[in-house]
Amino acid sequence: LTVLDFTRVLAGPFCTMILGDLGARVIKVEPPGGDEARHIGPMKNESSVYFASINRGKEGIAINLKQPAGLEVARRLAGTADVLTENFRPGTLERIGLGYQDVSQVNPGIIYASLSGFGQTGPYRERGAYDIIIQAMSGLMSITGQPGGPPTRVGASVGDTIPALYTAIAILAGLQQRSTTGRGVRLDIGMMDAAFAVVENAMARYWASDEDPVPIGNRHPAITPFSAFTTADGSIVIGAGNDALWRQLCLTIGRPDLADDESLASNELRNANIERLSAELNKTLSSRSTEHWLKQLLEAKVPCGRVNSMSDLAGDPHLAARNMLSKMDQPGIGRMLVPGSPIKGEELDDSIGKPAPAYGEHTRRILETSIGLTDREIDELYDAGAVE
Repeated sequence: LTVLDFTRVLAGPFCTMILGDLGARVIKVEPPGGDEARHIGPMKNESSVYFASINRGKEGIAINLKQPAGLEVARRLAGTADVLTENFRPGTLERIGLGYQDVSQVNPGIIYASLSGFGQTGPYRERGAYDIIIQAMSGLMSITGQPGGPPTRVGASVGDTIPALYTAIAILAGLQQRSTTGRGVRLDIGMMDAAFAVVENAMARYWASDEDPVPIGNRHPAITPFSAFTTADGSIVIGAGNDALWRQLCLTIGRPDLADDESLASNELRNANIERLSAELNKTLSSRSTEHWLKQLLEAKVPCGRVNSMSDLAGDPHLAARNMLSKMDQPGIGRMLVPGSPIKGEELDDSIGKPAPAYGEHTRRILETSIGLTDREIDELYDAGAVE
């Protein structure tokens, strides 16, 4: 499968990175000057580590779509692709003759995936969007943070990566449909739609109570205990999702009195008395180290975990065993550590493949192999500034 990728920055490139990890040939099309992400830090040896981390495994071609000859090259490449991805504002590619209707006339089987801030329809369609805009408008920020605190952005750019995942899923569904019908499809993924879809029970709670959910810190709105607790040297998270686990937790930490407390006998009662319960657990757990409690609770099969930092994860034995700590030799940067592909199976190759392309690194090769241009024709395109 060949993916012609016009996306830039994060959401689109994250989606096509997933497709590349699954074995697709991804041709990343960049404008003159390159993807903006090439200029986003952290930088090493004047190269963007950020860009490299989300564009691995792709081939790179630089095309000036404002040049008629460059636009014609893009059209011819689209005619040979299985999938086209773009994350311009709605209507941008249509205005230059690269919209779905234009491409599907020469390539009826194209899976044309448009990923934008608010989708191709609706009153917000013309608005630009970044992760923080999407986290705010989708409701995610309104339920994130400490009680009584301000709305808080999730620490990772989930306003971009969640839509990326939905787009990858939609593309795979489109390919499956094409295998049956022989026809392509236009896909319309809105970042706000995708982020709103994963607020999950927040909307259900609003509908049931007619009250807006508010930030409640690390605890769960309906399960107790299900939170972070203080230890003698840090924090530990514990999730006791049923009465049996609650009792096992109490016995393991030496608090049979809590297990026998009738006011805490059910999840409903524990939710109602969460402040007192949390205070009692913190009082006991703060007497010993995180490592001590992890050992005890894991032996008792009570779900728990350390609050890991990136330095912890870089040496995590489980991630290493799962091939999730991958080393990539990135030209200009060197050997860098990146997360591996989480998609695994007995017959799947979960290696991450090649590094991210240098700007215009594969332009000549792509023009030769994909649309059959001669060296002379390619030289003319370079001379005209249509490609770089």
